[in-house]
Amino acid sequence: MRFFIIFLLLLYSCVPSVQVRKVNRNVPSTYDGIADSVNSAEMPWRFFFKDPHLVALIDTALQNNQELNIVLTEIEIARNEVRERKAEYLPFLHFAPGVGAEKPGEYTREGAVEHSLEIAPGQPFPEPLSDFFIGVQFSWEIDIWKKLRNARKAALYRYLATIEGKNFLVTQLVAEVAKTYYELMALKNKITVINRMITLQQNALNIIKVQKRAARATELAVKRFEAEVAKNKARLYLLQQQIIETENRLNFLLGRYPQPIAQDYEHFMELEWDSVHIGAPWELLRNRPDVRRAEQQLQAAKLEVKSARAAFYPTLGLFATLATQAFAPLYLIEFPASLAYGFALESLTPLLNRNALKARYFMAAAKQQRAVIQYEQTLLKAYIEVFNQWKRIQNIRNSYLQKQQQVNALNRSVRVVINLFRYARADYLEVLLAQREALEAQIDLIELKLAETQAVVDLYRALGGGWQ
Repeated sequence: MRFFIIFLLLLYSCVPSVQVRKVNRNVPSTYDGIADSVNSAEMPWRFFFKDPHLVALIDTALQNNQELNIVLTEIEIARNEVRERKAEYLPFLHFAPGVGAEKPGEYTREGAVEHSLEIAPGQPFPEPLSDFFIGVQFSWEIDIWKKLRNARKAALYRYLATIEGKNFLVTQLVAEVAKTYYELMALKNKITVINRMITLQQNALNIIKVQKRAARATELAVKRFEAEVAKNKARLYLLQQQIIETENRLNFLLGRYPQPIAQDYEHFMELEWDSVHIGAPWELLRNRPDVRRAEQQLQAAKLEVKSARAAFYPTLGLFATLATQAFAPLYLIEFPASLAYGFALESLTPLLNRNALKARYFMAAAKQQRAVIQYEQTLLKAYIEVFNQWKRIQNIRNSYLQKQQQVNALNRSVRVVINLFRYARADYLEVLLAQREALEAQIDLIELKLAETQAVVDLYRALGGGWQ
């Protein structure tokens, strides 16, 4: 017994070791001094998004999206891997019927024995000699070093990582559907603004035509107004094409063929968001599926190292067989003469040519090191994403307020310059310039509203919301 213990200690000292740096779980306590006890990521997406049309579209996407369905099949694969790993360290019991025949050479030991003996008085061995076997075989690798159990736990963590991968994809899908939906609303609002501006320009064109007939304006002014109207009408066709492409991109996310998207786009500019609370940065560990997935993968890699290390140690196997065996089926039920059984306890220890085991171990250790780095990278990325989106919302809102003042001023200037133009107090170039600036400012205002809306959605996604 003492020799066996010494042998195990020497064997353990021969197992290679790899240093893996510790995961840095230290996360800043606040975002640039912002402390908040509430986290909007904990709000389910059905309550975060108020638009019933958008909620219906997200529901459709979660049911039909092909990429999400592919991930669901990967989850099923990982679940069955866990079941397979679990079965590996449990005993195996096989039902093993068999039949065979054998005819040894006459000048061999087996042949000479058969010729010198009789199965029964006056009855020689039949040629060939049949062999019928009905029984069960038992085998069990006793997992004394937890090699198989650690492999099962690693598979379990990989399964949990696939679930978090699905949650992460759901988060991305919900955010992408919402952003595309609001982009479509913005495009339709641009068309509304341009149509409204075309109406104003058409009125101005009618005025300039009247003035031309009265010799108060020239053909140059008429053509400049006609060109401006034609330019904005041309923009409408490009916007219509963008709407078609955006609708089809949204339909692709929904897993369906092209069809119109129902939405109340008239109220897009009136869209208001409740305050988005970012909570504490450490809550990213709890709320973001990609961070949780990286942590599960790290745990799986750690257990794979332990399982690979245990492959250097002796294995202990238990084998047993219980059956009835005879050279003719009639004798299979002759008990106890036909009863056959066997029992063995075996131990195997790798001594020579352990390069394959070493390679597996070092590969597992390298994968663990990679998982550590990926975990830290994912956590850092999550923190920066939240910080960037939080600042982006603040700056876009401030810009939106200033742009809104500009739009109001330019809209008033358009009304003033048209009135002045009616009474020949302003020339047509001033009218054209005022209308053009007002149109571009209104388009910019819609772009800012879209940017603010998408920034809110991105912040909700960055906080880990949307998968509930």
